Amino acid sequence: MSNWRFALTRRWAGYLGLAVVFAIVCVCLCLWQLDRRDTALEELARIDNNYSAEPLPLEEVLPELDSFSIAQKWTPVTMTGTYLSDDELLVRNRPYNSGPGFEVLTPLLLADGSVFIVDRGGLPTGRAQDAPDVVPAAPTGEVTVTARLKAGEPTLPGRSAPAGQIATVQLDDIAAMLDEPTYTGAYGLMATEDPAPADRPLAAAKPARDEGPHLSYAFQWLVFALFGFFGLGYALRQEYRRVNEDDPDEIVRAESRRVKDEKRTRTDAEVEDALLDDARR
Repeated sequence: MSNWRFALTRRWAGYLGLAVVFAIVCVCLCLWQLDRRDTALEELARIDNNYSAEPLPLEEVLPELDSFSIAQKWTPVTMTGTYLSDDELLVRNRPYNSGPGFEVLTPLLLADGSVFIVDRGGLPTGRAQDAPDVVPAAPTGEVTVTARLKAGEPTLPGRSAPAGQIATVQLDDIAAMLDEPTYTGAYGLMATEDPAPADRPLAAAKPARDEGPHLSYAFQWLVFALFGFFGLGYALRQEYRRVNEDDPDEIVRAESRRVKDEKRTRTDAEVEDALLDDARR
């Protein structure tokens, strides 16, 4: 045991402490990835349960203007009203076919006087200006809309937008612009509208059923935690060999390792020559 006395020094205690701290950090990151996976699985469950469900009347799903729970995300709802095209807004910096674009938000005035915000789809950025070249007009008169619910978005500090545009789908801000009783708990991604116009923005695609790489990342962080202790053990072994290089037993082991390493590094021709030399003897 005296040959290992060096491992009880303050220096090696510090190395052990570093390995433990590194392992704790890795485990925390592993748990974070598992938590992100749970969140992704919950979202997939909402897609599976809600996206293709039979549409329900808006007032049945959202009885109050600020009603909405995350469990209702993607739920299809139907409503009938008149588009307020003059109050239409463009949401900036939205992806469109792998490029930049806009989303078209058109308020829908319902029979009870309340307003529901309908995201009618996406448009590409214009060729010569920071706006779509053409915004297809919403249907006039009474229209029946089916849309899938989504929560409003937070305000992004420092983000601004020119007149007729907004940086995020911040429903409270939109309600203040409209000065009408407006649904602020959720808005809707349009699926259908009747009567349907000849041209409309690009409809939002169904979310991909992909939980992401979180589970594999979680395993990787656990492996990294183990690597920290493997590295500590390797360094400890190397230090043992250096400290005890004059010990007779260690000299024998070192020679045995040297012979093994030499055999591993010899070419096939050198091995054959050695066998022939042994045979001649």
